Amino acid sequence: MISRRLLRIKVLQVLYAYYKSDQKDLNKSEKELFFSINKAYDLFYYLLLLAVEVVDYAESRIELAKNKRMPSYEDLHPNTRFIDNSFVEQLRNNNQFRRYLDTASINWSTYPEFIKELYNLFIDHPEYKEYMEADEVDYNQEKKIIIRFFNDIVFPNESLYQILEEKSIYWNDDLEFVISMVIKTVKKFRKSSTEELELPDLFKNDEDREFVKKLFRKATVYRSMSLELIKEKASNWDLERIAFMDVLIMQLAITEMIEFKSIPTKVTLNEFLEIAKYYSTEKSNTFINGVLDKIMQKLKEEKKIVKTGRGLIGEA
Repeated sequence: MISRRLLRIKVLQVLYAYYKSDQKDLNKSEKELFFSINKAYDLFYYLLLLAVEVVDYAESRIELAKNKRMPSYEDLHPNTRFIDNSFVEQLRNNNQFRRYLDTASINWSTYPEFIKELYNLFIDHPEYKEYMEADEVDYNQEKKIIIRFFNDIVFPNESLYQILEEKSIYWNDDLEFVISMVIKTVKKFRKSSTEELELPDLFKNDEDREFVKKLFRKATVYRSMSLELIKEKASNWDLERIAFMDVLIMQLAITEMIEFKSIPTKVTLNEFLEIAKYYSTEKSNTFINGVLDKIMQKLKEEKKIVKTGRGLIGEA
């Protein structure tokens, strides 16, 4: 499932494009927003598939070695622990996984050198060697080595970033968030899991789908009010001198604080300050924090921020 933070980032990106466009079409931008979110879900499956692809490559290496003209004892009696990894076999046979790959035509067939690169990097990893040389391993260790593969081999790989840029303009900022989804999914599997195990849906629930739609739509509604608030509370700063992205981040934070009564203001502030670390400078982050804090206090005094729900009534 796509995290709320990534949903906020997607809204920020599409909102930026919307305001920079000469022809502002809200419906078209909303469609673009949901298309972008769906592409992140495709990336989730692309990354999951890497575990299967690398195992398949390892198996092909073993078969080639066996078919040498003069195979060695090691060639004829290989260590098959990695290619027999039971988690990877569960994933390979998972019905939802297989259906999605077929429907979305997801594969790595045009990048054989990349799969080879991942494999070569992985077999040199100390934990891979330890895994292969252990007297025996249990199911949790089989999952652990795959998690290590995603964390230490896939995530920092420069070739992957280049490939993702080639495959989709929407994936530039998604990798860190989607890798975390992949790892959570691996952890969800159990030794007893069957091919019917459900993988995460695109949205956690209907509430998340409504959240992203409402945040985008309402941010445009509150645009003028947000700009006035920012102008008022950004002491000694002309609105034109504030970075456009910083303004958008504050605009979305203001919208969320007002519109989403069950989300604590502290959560909203923390989320958008974290997002600002990716899209603004360190100084911008401090500036945004100061301005939003003043705006939040003003909106609370005017009763425009009203929180409801367990533990939120009368939020200070």
